[in-house]
Amino acid sequence: MHAVGAEQVEEAVADCVAALGAVTDRDWTGVRAGRLEWNCRETVVHIASDLIAYAGQIAGRTQDAYTPFEISLDGREGGLDPADNAGCLQVVTATGALLAAAVRTTPRAVRAFHPFPFRHANREGFAAMGVAEVLLHTHDVAEGMGIGYEPPAELAAFVLTRIFPQVQPGPTPWRTLLWATGRGDLPGRAPVTEWKWCNNLVIPAGRLTLEGVTPAVAADLAVGGEGGFDWLGPGPFEGTRTAAEILLKQYEEGVLRPEWGVFVLVRREDDRAVGGMGFHRTPDENGRVEIGYDLTEAARGHGYATEALRALSAWALGHEEVTSVYARTDPGNLPSQAVLTRAGFTRTGEGSEGEFAYELRG
Repeated sequence: MHAVGAEQVEEAVADCVAALGAVTDRDWTGVRAGRLEWNCRETVVHIASDLIAYAGQIAGRTQDAYTPFEISLDGREGGLDPADNAGCLQVVTATGALLAAAVRTTPRAVRAFHPFPFRHANREGFAAMGVAEVLLHTHDVAEGMGIGYEPPAELAAFVLTRIFPQVQPGPTPWRTLLWATGRGDLPGRAPVTEWKWCNNLVIPAGRLTLEGVTPAVAADLAVGGEGGFDWLGPGPFEGTRTAAEILLKQYEEGVLRPEWGVFVLVRREDDRAVGGMGFHRTPDENGRVEIGYDLTEAARGHGYATEALRALSAWALGHEEVTSVYARTDPGNLPSQAVLTRAGFTRTGEGSEGEFAYELRG
């Protein structure tokens, strides 16, 4: 399966080297990098350090902490002269290539430690974080050097739709990314003073893994794509695509809370996607949150929906703001009613459109 992110890392690094290569003859140590406390050389070294650190995380499959190593460009331990400005960019090129290679060779389902916000990220998440580091810190150095810099819009959009799902799209992806990271202003929006990116949530569920859908995945599912997953059968069922459309609308309106979004159900034994499950919206003022689900036809009758529903409901009820999980099903949909009952839900009456209503309370 194509590893999305490797080409974007390579493109971002090439763009950085082209932009900063024009000023390698200038003093980088005596100039502050934009709004940062670092000078320009320190910032470029930081770019290289992040790229190799992210490559190390996914290559080493580190689960509970950062891999304990760092790089140095001062040359002392190897008996070399410290890297000059051009040498720093050579290291950025090399470490970017290592991250791209790690993204290409890491299996899709592998996740490794990163603290924000769920303590893990997949290969696409590490690629997006790497691209973000390159773009933003190239901007910082360019600002310090007094030169113009604007990366391709597609690279900024790649970052936003994967690790900034809570940020409403703005007039352009690059201006939006600068605003979201405290580096610029957008009309009608308050300045950002604190920020963190957001990798997608993953919840274990017996034989399955529930993988949170990013805006990038939702956009692909909504137009008939497979969202980067290998589906059991012909592809996702209609309900999953409809849920992706709803998530994408929430993202575009700036009201998406990704942990209350949509999840793809992935079978652990073979990394095949078997269905979708998620919340219709965030918990209401009474603490009730509505849940929905479907499976591909080839996956039905194996208990997958029950396992996933138990896990996702338990996750929801583990939040203080949630008092109950609610679901509706057509009166004639006996398999869905059986799933709800096995997952511990109790029928509470009829919904607003004659559907059967079920509830699981904490």
